[in-house]
Amino acid sequence: MTQQVLTVLGSTGSIGVNTLDVVARHPEKFRIFALAGHKQVEKLAAQCVQFQPKYAVVADGEHAAKLAQQLAAAGCKTEVLHGAQALIDVASAAEVSGVMAAIVGAAGLPSALAAAQAGKTIYLANKETLVVAGALFMQTAAANGAKVLPIDSEHNAIFQVLPHDYQGRLNAHGIRSIILTASGGPFLHADLATFDRITPAQAVKHPNWSMGQKISVDSATMMNKGLELIEAHWLFHCPPDKLEVVIHPQSVIHSMVRYRDGSVLAQMGNPDMRTPIAYCLGLPERIESGVDALDFGSLGGLTFCEPDFKRFPCLKLAYDAMHAGGGAPCVLNAANEEAVSAFLAGAIRFTDIARVVAHALAQDFSDGLDSIEALLTQDAQTRADAQQYIAALGG
Repeated sequence: MTQQVLTVLGSTGSIGVNTLDVVARHPEKFRIFALAGHKQVEKLAAQCVQFQPKYAVVADGEHAAKLAQQLAAAGCKTEVLHGAQALIDVASAAEVSGVMAAIVGAAGLPSALAAAQAGKTIYLANKETLVVAGALFMQTAAANGAKVLPIDSEHNAIFQVLPHDYQGRLNAHGIRSIILTASGGPFLHADLATFDRITPAQAVKHPNWSMGQKISVDSATMMNKGLELIEAHWLFHCPPDKLEVVIHPQSVIHSMVRYRDGSVLAQMGNPDMRTPIAYCLGLPERIESGVDALDFGSLGGLTFCEPDFKRFPCLKLAYDAMHAGGGAPCVLNAANEEAVSAFLAGAIRFTDIARVVAHALAQDFSDGLDSIEALLTQDAQTRADAQQYIAALGG
């Protein structure tokens, strides 16, 4: 049996940890070539000892020295690299067949694009890659024969219930629309008058999913769902007016496809990221993920409601950016990353996140962003502007 040789970018985050959990269950199917863990040296060292990758990548020389010391003490021969170019190198290396792209934020874009240019199978868990550079990324993947498989639970659910020969032809397959489900986060029923006083500790307590801080805040504002709309637009070649969002607090139905004949096909399961990870890693086989079977007897009920833009203004901003196209999604993402970082640091209020993003989208920005350099330039300009606006808000 031929093993898949994997690079896991973002191995110390929640997606990376769950990926390695699935991989560990199938040592005959997978071998780890490289792990990238930014600054979580101890966690990355333990992963290296367990999986014995050829390379480990961290953010900078200081963390590389710490990791190398720990690996030497453990007798682990993994070579330590650092920096952005190292991420690109381990994503595009000739030995690698698949890349788990799970670095959070726009920082994950260059390495994911490098994997696309190298024709790899890309397990895409970094939604910002498509939000910031959707057209460029998908064109690059197509031109180089790279396969893009969605790891986000919602997009993975859609991927599972679309026809196998789906090629972005909604009409040819009788598809009326694609429906993304959203939990509504921790503040679905909270009093709007209290939103100014929401703390970072409250915002990161997601009711159903175990996620990192940034994505948890995005879920609380529903910006996460807005980013997923833009992602779905590119992944499935779906026009914006054919994309829907419905709030489903139980997070059992992960997304749906509505067909012309009145049928709605849904993918269901316990809220555990190992399910979509195992589905993509195992294709065309369905492999064991470690996730418990869904117990229908204990569900109680499944409920749905429409999203309220007054409660979730970030979702409306994402809809607007998706419809605007051009540079708007890049600006949306950069401003949101800066705003969420400032909120987590206690510099602005929860409600200021949407204000920062709205401010950024109201500024003049580039439209024709057809290269990685142009995208990163726009990203940097938006961040600088957002930081100035955040400083004024904080003051």
